[in-house]
Amino acid sequence: MDSSGFDGEVVGVEDVKAALAANEYLADDGLATSIFLAMTLRRPLFLEGEAGVGKTEVAKVLSRWIGGQLIRLQCYEGIDSAQAVYEWDYSRQLLHLRTAEATGRADGAAAEKLEAELYDQRFLIRRPLLQALSSTDAVPPVLLIDEVDRADDEFEAFLLEALSDYSITIPEIGTIRAEDPPIVVLTSNRTRDVHDALKRRCLYHWVEHPDFEREVAIVRLRAPHVGEPLARQVAALVESVRGFGLYKPPGVAETIDWAMSLAALGRTSLDEETVKATLGSVLKYREDQERVTQQGLQEMVQNALLRGGG
Repeated sequence: MDSSGFDGEVVGVEDVKAALAANEYLADDGLATSIFLAMTLRRPLFLEGEAGVGKTEVAKVLSRWIGGQLIRLQCYEGIDSAQAVYEWDYSRQLLHLRTAEATGRADGAAAEKLEAELYDQRFLIRRPLLQALSSTDAVPPVLLIDEVDRADDEFEAFLLEALSDYSITIPEIGTIRAEDPPIVVLTSNRTRDVHDALKRRCLYHWVEHPDFEREVAIVRLRAPHVGEPLARQVAALVESVRGFGLYKPPGVAETIDWAMSLAALGRTSLDEETVKATLGSVLKYREDQERVTQQGLQEMVQNALLRGGG
């Protein structure tokens, strides 16, 4: 199989790893296996882990790889079916009704037919879930249900029903069932526990921060202008920082941003002054920056230089 394209069949885990790498995502064996199984069995994939470990990026990369449309449903507190599934375009329905009244179509026997017309699919606003399940594209879409832990219990129950047989019932129209189920990726930062019933419907994978060598490889892949020594030093320092019990430990995206910021400043190696000046690229809370500074930047930088080969 050509790792840069998608022919409708995934032969094995190594094919998945190669295809993801070709689209600038370096997955470990566990994640690649979960993705392979989700695509082969057409089961939703539930990715959980700390913010910044690359969960959302998985869906984006899958979309680029297979050539399917990326449909994103961003969850938040209070989200309901109107935002997630569908709603009726009331302004267009009202305009249609007034036009019918002006032309005399709203009188007598025509009134019943007019009422049925108001709930025609042309007045239906398709939100992400309905878009994904009603897609007729040759390649299935990738449905990203992002940060599902931010939604409430009722919405979880609705998702469970919708994903159990990839169908949604609209009272005025009937049941819409996916002819070719989308590839579904759900993510959670674990701000609260998601119910077991939804997790049981999915394949589950906990996404860890990458180990040192893989993080170096990711930086080199995503920011090729950053030299190898600097990439290694930055990855070493970030790895150290994550062990300080921070409010928001830096993710891979912050590691890349920091390496790019240092390169933009013309640095080819870490030094204490530059690290202190650019902490905002990697730590986004003042309290975290203070905690790291209190640990002693000079020693941290020296250790990073040693591990990174600087």
